[in-house]
Order: sequence, then C-alpha cells, then structure tokens
Amino acid sequence: MSFRESAADMRDELARLRHALHREPELGLDLPRTQEKVLAALSGLPLEVRLGERLSSVTAVLRGTLPGPTVLLRGDMDALPVSERGDAEVTSTLEGRMHACGHDLHTTMLAGAAHLLAARRDRLAGNVIFMFQPGEEGHLGAKFMIEEGVLDAAGERPVAAYALHVISSVLPQGMFITRGGPMMAAADTLIVTVRGAGGHGSAPHRAKDPIPAACEMVLALQTMVTRGFDVFDPVVVTVGSFHAGTTDNVIPEEARFEVTIRSFSAASHERVRERAVTVVEGVAAAHGLEVETSFPMSYPVTVNDGAEADFVGATVREVYGAERFVTAPQPFTGAEDFSLVCNEVPSAFVALGACPSDLDPGKAAYNHAPEARFDDAVLPDGAALYAELAARRLGLAAS
Repeated sequence: MSFRESAADMRDELARLRHALHREPELGLDLPRTQEKVLAALSGLPLEVRLGERLSSVTAVLRGTLPGPTVLLRGDMDALPVSERGDAEVTSTLEGRMHACGHDLHTTMLAGAAHLLAARRDRLAGNVIFMFQPGEEGHLGAKFMIEEGVLDAAGERPVAAYALHVISSVLPQGMFITRGGPMMAAADTLIVTVRGAGGHGSAPHRAKDPIPAACEMVLALQTMVTRGFDVFDPVVVTVGSFHAGTTDNVIPEEARFEVTIRSFSAASHERVRERAVTVVEGVAAAHGLEVETSFPMSYPVTVNDGAEADFVGATVREVYGAERFVTAPQPFTGAEDFSLVCNEVPSAFVALGACPSDLDPGKAAYNHAPEARFDDAVLPDGAALYAELAARRLGLAAS
C-alpha cells in the first residue's frame, strides 16, 4: 500500500486525535495535556523520544534499518487566546482558547506520519526527526527546541526539513502551495514608550505632553515605509495598540504604543528595525521627551530552499496530481518561527487548503478568526505528504 492509501485507512484514528486536541487547546510553551496526547499517539512505535526541558516539546527519532541521512518534520502544537464561535462539530471546551490556526491538525498529521514511516522502517534509508513544537504563536518555541538540540537529535544535522500549515480559507480544500525563496514574512513587535511630564489639560505649556509626539511617531513610521523602502521589497508597519491618559483634562506622563513590522528580505528586516528606532528617537528629541523602545519578539523571513520547494512540488504532482499543487506567486504576510529551522537546514514550508467543503474558501473565516474552521478530510493527505517527503528524500519511494 502507498502512504496515501495507508493514511486513508487511518482517517478515523486521525480524526479522533485531532478532536481530542481541539477540545483542550493549550497556549504558549507549557502544553502538558497536549504533550500527553502526543506521547499516547506515539506509544508502541520504535522511536527515541525526548521531552523538552523549558517547554512541553516532544522530539522523536525514527532510525531506518538502512544507513542514510536525516530528515526533520515539524508540527506545531499550541493554540491561540481566542474564544471559538460558529457551528463546528467539535469545539473548544476551554473558554478563551481555541485552535484557530489549525495546529491541532499539524500535530495529528505529524503523529500519523510517524506511524506511516515506522511501518516501513525496514526500507527506510536514514533517520527521521519528528519535531512536535509548542510556542509557535509568538513564543519562539522553535528557538528553544533548537537550543535544546532538536536539530542534532539523530546524531547529525538533517539534510532537509519540512513543515505543513493548514489554511481555513482562500485555498480550496486539498490544494498544496509553496514556493522557493521567501515564503513567509519576517515579523517584529516594536514597543514604544514616550515619557514626558504630566499636568493640567488647560495649561499644556507647563507640562511635557507625550501624546502629540507619540501620534507624530505613528505617522512618521508610515512615511518612513513609503519614502525609505523599495516598493518591490515591501515593508508593512501597523500600529495596533495605543494607550495614554486617564481622562480629558489631565496630561499624562506617558504614552505607549505597539507596532507589528513585516518585511520580506533579510536586508529590509535589519534596516527597518534600525530606521524605526531612529524615527521615534528623532521625534522624541524634537519635543524634548524621553523614549524607550524594545523588540520583545522577532521572527526572521521564512526562506524556502529552492531545490526543496521544487521537490515538494514534484512529489505533490506525482502523488496527488498536478491539479493539487500551485506555486505561490508571492510570499504570505504571516510569519513563522519555522524560519529559524530554515536558517539552519535546507527547508520547505508548505501550505494546505483545509476549508470545509460546505464553505466558499473565498468567503470563509481566515486563520486566527473565532469562526475559523478546518476540515478533518485533509488529515490523511497531510500525514501522507509528510511521510512521502521524508521517505523520498531518504531514498524510499513507497508510492
């Protein structure tokens, strides 16, 4: 049987695991219940399993009986602080928490791939590292797993790494998409705190009002983008949070705003961080105010290796048909900490359409929305593609 046929036989088992994960979503780096479910799903397989020290990660190594290199497969496990809405058959039982980005599907697919590959271990020429990762949603779980040795878990660095990510809209169900080069944006969170001197709203000359200066900074950051960066190497700056003051007639001592910055090349990623700080410091100096900046979160650009992206495309076309694959015309504006793996290993990040068949993908709720829905029907194909990529990269064509 092919991987695809074997995965189809696992459909009900995969759905049960995904539903269990979806009902009990966990946030950040500490996912004890999720980790337990993953370990239970892997129980009985010939795997070398190691748990994370600073996070609830699971690293599992499958060693083929034939000599060969190592390949890594990544599945993220954490949910989002979102209250689920809608009419999905299976919903979160925990208020304010939801698998709104489909990580429950990724985890399930990766566990399924472990079963598929373990069943063919006697013909596997090399090793597979299964990277079950917490903390993708803004907690840099990949960074911690790399620091704890996930890339060296098999005794040698992988020659390739692959990650799948489902999308709840835009893509038709079952469609795979990737591209060589930049696949996902770099993302930075910039926090700016402007400090002045408080006073009475009727006498602003006796205070140092931080609000007008902070507002000027917001506008100056937009001008910085349009006048300082090439339109063909885009940068996106969005101020999503602005807080200052307590009432209308009191000038506050402090104003604070938070910015998300997206870029698509290493050069722009580095330069926009520097320029943003220069801009806000310049405005603060012009008004005689103090300013403090910090970047608490930063993801680099997710850059797919060209050869690995081509390999993914060829594999999908052969296994699922040419109509199931499309080359992305441009990068996605979301960000991924799989980018940290891409910086170390030739990699490919692949998206899979998981919009339910009864919804129009052009109108369905997108990832991170409270109404986002993902169809269990894609679980077997995702698991099979993980397995196909690893097996073919290691020299086993089981299809």
